[in-house]
Amino acid sequence: MKPVLSHTELNLALSGLKAWKLENNHLVKHFVFADFSEAFGFMSRVALLSEQLNHHAHWLAVYNKVSLSLQTHEAGGITEKDLEFASRVDGFAD
Repeated sequence: MKPVLSHTELNLALSGLKAWKLENNHLVKHFVFADFSEAFGFMSRVALLSEQLNHHAHWLAVYNKVSLSLQTHEAGGITEKDLEFASRVDGFAD
């Protein structure tokens, strides 16, 4: 199991991510797309990544908006696994 990152490590990592925020010990980001089809395509790519990494985000989707919340539950906090996931998800939203 990967170790939970310290607040210093998290703050440094957040500077390298695109608009992810720290909320209630989770990495959180809200995405807005042109329409439902674009949002659904994004969710499909995230679902495939989730299976590939065996790491599943909490998410909420309403029409063209998708919110993701990441935490490595077995570690009890945010780990490098969450940072990798967030970075790769950002590539899907470009």
